[in-house]
Amino acid sequence: MRMAFPSTMAQRAAAPNMEYVLKRLASSILVVFGAITLVFLILDWLPGDPAMLLAGDGANNATIANIQAQLGTNRPLWVQYGSYLWQLAHLNLGTSFVTNEPVINRIWQQFPQTVELGACSCLVAVLFGVTLGIASAVYEGRWFDRAVQIVLLFLTSMPSFWIGILLILVFAVSFHWLPAMGSGSFRQLILPTACLGLGRIGHLERLVRSGVIDVLHEPFVTTLRGKGLKEIPILYRHVLRNALIPVITQFSMVIGEILSGVVVIETLFARQGLGRLIVDALSDRDIPVLQGVVLFVSIFYVSLNFFIDLSYVWIDRRTRI
Repeated sequence: MRMAFPSTMAQRAAAPNMEYVLKRLASSILVVFGAITLVFLILDWLPGDPAMLLAGDGANNATIANIQAQLGTNRPLWVQYGSYLWQLAHLNLGTSFVTNEPVINRIWQQFPQTVELGACSCLVAVLFGVTLGIASAVYEGRWFDRAVQIVLLFLTSMPSFWIGILLILVFAVSFHWLPAMGSGSFRQLILPTACLGLGRIGHLERLVRSGVIDVLHEPFVTTLRGKGLKEIPILYRHVLRNALIPVITQFSMVIGEILSGVVVIETLFARQGLGRLIVDALSDRDIPVLQGVVLFVSIFYVSLNFFIDLSYVWIDRRTRI
């Protein structure tokens, strides 16, 4: 009987991984395509006519019909959809109905502010969530663990806009420590970041706490303790590595919650960003901008989930099989 050479065995082990990557890539493309189609249909079903808004009050039917012809909204729905897909195939997101500016330019102008807010909020959620989760697991059942669970339950149950209003009343109105509105400086970033990040700490903390507690009761941890290893090396070198994959999965959900929350938070704190751009485009019925932002956010979020799934291979070697 012939034995398989190491290279052949490696190729056999790598084949399922490549198949998994292709499947995930195909599903990601389908998700983005579904989001594009759904948003296109929803915007068509919404009441109101962009041509009437652009024409203004008192415009006659001829003027409105002329604007509809220029925008292309007088064509059948399937023709508009096919034209939109053709533009996307040529990497063209269209032109804003209101400012007559390319949609991609408006998105790139607002995207850095949203990334800044989202990254800082994720950092707050991960830093405090993981740290408190580890501490609560180590002190399971003690007063510290109970106090953390009560505080985080209170923060998780509160909507983001309510937390934002409380932060504005306390730190901006009462004590005048921080500005309540605007963007561009670090001080103006603190309150929105706290508002988005605090509500997401509880999800990560509970997941880290339960994962660490489960691993701490595994037999291999008892063996490591019997060999004389100290608690801190056991916790950080062995326990956290085994409890990390569920946390990474939850982290992708936290990013999704933050992306959905920026619409409210950027409006509440009068910040520039994609969330504020969506609100303004909705009020103006600027359909190309709405479609472009949804497409951009969908690609960003789906790509992020795709790379997070691939990161499991480097974190846990068992997933390479």
